Amino acid sequence: MQQRITVGVGAGARHLGVDRVIDLGPLHPSAHGAYRLRLTLDGPEDAPLVSTAEPLVGHLHRGAEKLFEVRDYRQVLTLANRHDWLAAFCNELAVAMAVERMTGMDVPARALWLRALLCELNRLLAHLVFVAPLTRALTGEPTEGTQAALRGREAVQAVLEEAAGGRIHFMANRIGGLREDVPAGWTGRVADALRRVTTDLTAILESTVDDETFRARHAGIGVLARDAALALGVTGPIGRASGVDLDLRRDDPLPPYRELDVRPVTRSDGDALARVCCLVDEIAHAAELADRCLDRIPGGPVNLRLPKAIKAPEGSVYSWLEAPLGVSGVHLASRGEKTPWRLKLRTPSFNNVQALSALLPGTPVAALPVVLGSFAVVVGDIDK
Repeated sequence: MQQRITVGVGAGARHLGVDRVIDLGPLHPSAHGAYRLRLTLDGPEDAPLVSTAEPLVGHLHRGAEKLFEVRDYRQVLTLANRHDWLAAFCNELAVAMAVERMTGMDVPARALWLRALLCELNRLLAHLVFVAPLTRALTGEPTEGTQAALRGREAVQAVLEEAAGGRIHFMANRIGGLREDVPAGWTGRVADALRRVTTDLTAILESTVDDETFRARHAGIGVLARDAALALGVTGPIGRASGVDLDLRRDDPLPPYRELDVRPVTRSDGDALARVCCLVDEIAHAAELADRCLDRIPGGPVNLRLPKAIKAPEGSVYSWLEAPLGVSGVHLASRGEKTPWRLKLRTPSFNNVQALSALLPGTPVAALPVVLGSFAVVVGDIDK
């Protein structure tokens, strides 16, 4: 028997006229937005399977790219961190890098190393937010792994907030470096936060990928083949879980990453378990990279002296970096004015969400929360 339903995901989905609402938990980033999946189901009514899936997006459209065009480059940075609230620092940096490349700015070494460190802290924060709800018991009750993920998230959040002054929207970057230097003693507090995350990672593992029940529930479902991931432009942990060995920290690195021995975490199975494994393993790797940054931060200024109005020369440039969820790119076109003529974003969640059409067919409806919980996207990053 074939039937068609629309599944709403995230807070606010119930107001979109959907047929069913799947709650991914109050801590899941998708709860901050709403998207729909139009599913066609086959099989018996008591155990239906998904035969086709179509993501329906656009409910949270922000018009960010048009807003950029009527703001100067300093103002653009304050908006660039809002479409993906879990990759705010990386989003700012991608835009700043594009302007710096067009103007030929030579960013001070201290700013480059602090940027790399803050990017890895931002990555830790994002992955801990995604992993935290996955550590809950089948009943929904928090486990020791849940508490560990929340402790680690707050520890990282605290040092990011101390460095930038903002808890979510950091606005720490500026064209030519950082807005200001980090406070005295900050690197020591970062080291303490990294030790906290590394220590608590054992409890997170025991609640997720090291737990036999968790593995049985996630293995073999929601499989995204490597060829499909490549065809759809899927990047980040989701792509690497399907065997796409791409990480810009290694393949097209910012200068500090060339000294940090980045080793991307990859899997080949492409199922829900592989995606969670990549997320958890990248927490450990990001903490390791951040710790190495601490030993290499040089002295000196963190920004350049700039004119009152920054004008990028006429032309265009594309810059990209490895954000927590994948490749974040910026195509900047300028007519030599203080505002961009066109500033196009390539956001990871926008590309990645297409993969649901490829990985959901064949999935039991009862397993949808498990599969969608392993699939990390931020709705604002889709509806930019």
